[in-house]
Amino acid sequence: MTEILLIFSDKQIKPGERTIQLSRMILTGRISVGQLLHYASGAKDPQKATCIEVFEFVSACQPGLITTACFEFVIVQLKSKAPRVKWESARVIANTARLYPDMLDEAVANLVEIAEHTGTVVRWSAAHALSAILKLNTELNLDLIPRIEEIMEKEEKSNIRKMYEKALKQSL
Repeated sequence: MTEILLIFSDKQIKPGERTIQLSRMILTGRISVGQLLHYASGAKDPQKATCIEVFEFVSACQPGLITTACFEFVIVQLKSKAPRVKWESARVIANTARLYPDMLDEAVANLVEIAEHTGTVVRWSAAHALSAILKLNTELNLDLIPRIEEIMEKEEKSNIRKMYEKALKQSL
């Protein structure tokens, strides 16, 4: 935990470098996802978002490192007021949904809620995660497909609509 505190307190480390350092530390086993999760749980939104960005990077490289506790944490963080916390959490879910198929109900509910957020990056991230879940072809699709079709009708950005369209085609 001391290493994590040092990285966050060092003002000479730029935000992007902070994410890279913490990601490397997890990927090399120097710190655990649990340790960073413990820090994130009590952090303010900017630091919490950085921690979740680290989880996103780690989940893209080695999804199996994301623990059940971490997955539950990012599901809850979808309800955060901070847009960056929302979009980073959605990206972690997109990368790891297949590992936690029994935990997707709350994730889907929260993702559907942010799929109509005013921020484009938040909506894109929600679409990315919902598309990943849709492609799993679980029973959730019965309710999720009509909901996504509703979201698509309201979506103003064609790249987000296309992401949903592609996922819908792959889930049929």
